[in-house]
Amino acid sequence: METTYILTAELDDNSFAWLDGLRREHFPPKRNFLPAHLTLFHRLSLTQVASLRFLEVPSTPIPLHFDQVIFLGFGVAFRVQSADLERLRDAIQTTIGGEFSRQDRQPWKPHVTIHNKESAETARALHRKLQIGFTQRAATVTGLRVWEYLQGPWRLAQRIAFAS
Repeated sequence: METTYILTAELDDNSFAWLDGLRREHFPPKRNFLPAHLTLFHRLSLTQVASLRFLEVPSTPIPLHFDQVIFLGFGVAFRVQSADLERLRDAIQTTIGGEFSRQDRQPWKPHVTIHNKESAETARALHRKLQIGFTQRAATVTGLRVWEYLQGPWRLAQRIAFAS
């Protein structure tokens, strides 16, 4: 079986700490194998990952903001808005080419999940709780991370830092 890889955006330290803290607090512990993450592509081949070397990497961090708490049905996430990050994702897709999974071909809806795989009622209650007093938050993407999918947990395979 061919190894599958996941590509995520690396968040600035403060944003990661905030989101990962919420994920550790609210994600079911028996299912929380991963740190908080912002997925760009869910399923890449080794050939696609190798093609990342041809990507023109940004020279500065990419700004984004978390603008809304979103209800996922059985989970809760923070929606991400960033035209620059969307352009980078498009450039990655063009650069690496190849076949993309059905999930990766769908319109991209960037978010960071902090709660999932629980009942809809539990998720709805957390969604309401987090909406109270929520204010938009600025953040930056400082690089890319390539993860090897291990049928549950992930292992970091590569980090691509943006020059700053």
